[in-house]
Amino acid sequence: QVQLVESGGGLVQPGGSLRLSCVVSGRTFSSYTMGWFRQAPGKEREIVARISRSGSITFTYYADSVKGRFSISRDTAKNTVYLQMNSLKPEDTAVYYCNANPGNSWGQGTQVTVSS
Repeated sequence: QVQLVESGGGLVQPGGSLRLSCVVSGRTFSSYTMGWFRQAPGKEREIVARISRSGSITFTYYADSVKGRFSISRDTAKNTVYLQMNSLKPEDTAVYYCNANPGNSWGQGTQVTVSS
């Protein structure tokens, strides 16, 4: 099983940007499917973005609510997965979690608040 540590959350005004980072330790990072999820108060946890690899091909998935605004990427040399969030909206406010599969490992979460 891997250990995940997120960082990069904070308070940002609507229209602003943040970049979340998730450092992965414990196993071979490059073979994992990595995802970003979020959970807003009173709501269920939902997937935001996911990145996986098959051979030399990288696949990404984005929830409809973030398409065109968020971008997921990975740096295998740093064992880190990123979530670049642009044009943030108040409805993006949530705790953001990093997830790794196989093994369904989770980080502790990082708070993102979008407010003026």
